[in-house]
Amino acid sequence: MITITSKEIKKIPVLELVQSDKKEDVLPLVFFYHGWTGCKEKVLTQGYEIAKRGFRVVLPDALYHGDRLVSGKASEHKLEFWKIIVNSIKEFPDLLAYYRENFGIKDEKVGVSGLSMGGITTCALLRTYPQITAGVCLMGSPAPCSFARQLLHAIPGMEDIDPNYVEEQVKALEVVDLSLNPQKIASRPVHFWHGTADEMVPYQPTKAFFDQIKNHSYAENVTFTTTQGAAHKVSYETTVEMADKFADYLA
Repeated sequence: MITITSKEIKKIPVLELVQSDKKEDVLPLVFFYHGWTGCKEKVLTQGYEIAKRGFRVVLPDALYHGDRLVSGKASEHKLEFWKIIVNSIKEFPDLLAYYRENFGIKDEKVGVSGLSMGGITTCALLRTYPQITAGVCLMGSPAPCSFARQLLHAIPGMEDIDPNYVEEQVKALEVVDLSLNPQKIASRPVHFWHGTADEMVPYQPTKAFFDQIKNHSYAENVTFTTTQGAAHKVSYETTVEMADKFADYLA
């Protein structure tokens, strides 16, 4: 049986999942981040599958999402998309410290994963925090700078915004862009999954990143699964594969 607990850590709403008989045990810790306009409740299936394998799992709400949406809709924050991701990067140490202090982290093993926006967050976390043990990116991008330019050009009215301002915003992402410094993977186990028919986060740039790094020693434990014809949706089979990866990585 899996216990699901709702809590707030440093004003960050999270759901915590753990096997009921292991609730007080010191366990490896895995974070899973939801996608754009989603919320922590929408990724309960992913959290449940990871928790079944003996981990403590934390599902945070991103800024302007879920319980952090004061009014309106998350989709009204399009221009703050990257701010949302950067905010999750900044908040990560607070969440990590809470679990280290209150429950302990077995062998300091920490996993991160997420889908779509959460997959982008996962790659940025891997670039930023060497204390993360392993990661699984589901239909996300390891190259936020180039992806940001693509997204910005697609937003109506962007032609009226000062291009220098836009470039400043994009350049601010360089410090979390894994594709600009893939050596930060540092031989950690990292898995990517992407569908070839993804209309939201294109498949080819992520696959090209993998092909570029796969023969380097720092990427010796990086793997990639392609699902032909799959669109921007994580199947149950892919969820199971993700959870099984953590069972291997954090055993």
